[in-house]
Amino acid sequence: MKADAIPSLDLYIEAASEKKASNLVVLDLQGLTSIADVFIICSGRSNRQVNAIADSIVAGLKKHKIKPLSVEGTGKGHWILLDYGHVVIHVFYEPVRQFFDLEGLWADAKRITTPALKKLQDGNQK
Repeated sequence: MKADAIPSLDLYIEAASEKKASNLVVLDLQGLTSIADVFIICSGRSNRQVNAIADSIVAGLKKHKIKPLSVEGTGKGHWILLDYGHVVIHVFYEPVRQFFDLEGLWADAKRITTPALKKLQDGNQK
């Protein structure tokens, strides 16, 4: 499955941005791993915000009948992983994100810009 062919990718971005997730990055992992086609990585400024972002993503996608296969790391709000099969979402507390540096680990992955992500980035530049 092509990452840019996932029609609902913007739904994931919009659900994450609902609670002001910051530094959203979408990585195309096709050909690099069989874990997923896409990683979405975002951050919160506190453990409470990280939990709120993850909850918002689950609730927002549930409205579209998209349910996670698994959810890991809830409660502490340091790193929450939401596994939707082809799409895996990592919601980090910012210092934890910097420590694990998934973007550096997956440096060979192409970055994807969706219409929702572009709109979000354009809004942050104003």
